[in-house]
Amino acid sequence: MEENNKSVEICRIALKLAISSREEERELVKSYRLKGIKTAAVDVGGIMPNSRFKFIESALIAAKRNNLIQDVHVHDGAIIGAMREAMSQIETIINGLSVGGKIGIARSGEHLSVAIFLSVGILQFNEVITSVAHRSVSVLENEK
Repeated sequence: MEENNKSVEICRIALKLAISSREEERELVKSYRLKGIKTAAVDVGGIMPNSRFKFIESALIAAKRNNLIQDVHVHDGAIIGAMREAMSQIETIINGLSVGGKIGIARSGEHLSVAIFLSVGILQFNEVITSVAHRSVSVLENEK
């Protein structure tokens, strides 16, 4: 992965995880691990905006459980900030509606990305919406 395209590539990886089935996700995680890219994904759902905090918390827990970040406030802030940005891109569209989908998270070195893929229930129709956000995160001594 070229250094100048790393942020774009990490965003693509997070989005691939978010749109994948659980079976596809397992294969992607294995593949990216071999390339030194840390990944995680988590299913989410609820009525917006009431579920906003739950989405952010789910992403934070998934990132920690899968060792994308350390349990330090600068890493927590990177995930929370990226999730808030990704949520803000779609909030006006999904406000008051029931949604379900998946969050994909990817990290390579200083590059961290979250992607949200949601199905939005509107009567008998289902709309699909995505958003992606990137953050730079410090690589700590114990991560090298």
